Amino acid sequence: MPIPTVTVEDFFTRHGEALGLKLLAGGEGLKRPIHEGSVNRPGLALAGFTKYFASKRPQVFGFAENHYLHSISQRLLQARARRFFNSDVPCVIFARSINPPAAFLEEADRVKVPIFKCPLITMRLVNQTTLFLEVDFAPTCTEHGSVVDIQGIGLMLRGSSGIGKSECVLSLLERGYSLVADDIAKIRLMNGCELICSSSEITRNHMEVRGIGIINVMSMFGVGAIRLEKILNLVVSLQDWEKVADVDRLGLDREFYDILGIKVPHVTIPVRPGRDISRLVEVAALDQKLKSMGSNAALELNRRLIQKMTTPP
Repeated sequence: MPIPTVTVEDFFTRHGEALGLKLLAGGEGLKRPIHEGSVNRPGLALAGFTKYFASKRPQVFGFAENHYLHSISQRLLQARARRFFNSDVPCVIFARSINPPAAFLEEADRVKVPIFKCPLITMRLVNQTTLFLEVDFAPTCTEHGSVVDIQGIGLMLRGSSGIGKSECVLSLLERGYSLVADDIAKIRLMNGCELICSSSEITRNHMEVRGIGIINVMSMFGVGAIRLEKILNLVVSLQDWEKVADVDRLGLDREFYDILGIKVPHVTIPVRPGRDISRLVEVAALDQKLKSMGSNAALELNRRLIQKMTTPP
């Protein structure tokens, strides 16, 4: 499973404005890698106990850590700072716009460890930074398919070139549903269980329609026809009728499509002239919505048939 590589510079570029970060020292070390998608408050490590020090994470300093730095002698401060930075921490963030001691900044410059300050209170800084890092470190991939939001169900439409995916998506947009991504979907795995779909920023709001070209979906169908991201709930594959060897007419045997180790419910819809594919895709999404709420029509009918056959006349 691919895990993105994140540097301090990446984090600062993506989230520095949202967090209000200001670089104080160690600017030459912005290329340092962040190895873990979480943060750490280094209380015991500053006091000299580094056995279980989570040094691979960004280090957050609040009032307690700052007060400790100002309460010790200059000689001890230099020794503590040297030992702290020798642990190869990626960066340090001071909450509440705290200004750290000059000796601490000098040591950071010497070993090229970036130090920032942030106006947020410590707990909010910890929470926000953790959320940002979870996104940055989320495993990602791309899938060839269009993603639409149908009444809260994130549906990926797959199929070979020319099978009719674009026409199907256009018909769904006309019915008031929303486009997430056209043709290529960016997917990231959040919390180890949710697949979040989005589109490339360059192609967002646009679709390619064979024979017409590129269209602007938001200009044509309105702002409600675009959704920036959506949890993936269902994958629908369109296949030529002649190439589908065996069609499940009851729906008892469920299929799944694997993305980043997560098994997503999968439906194959045979395509041939005369079939209203967009209507079938819409019904597949609504059926998945019912299944997510605990209602499975195929299993219910099968249960009733078995009960009828086993009940004496």
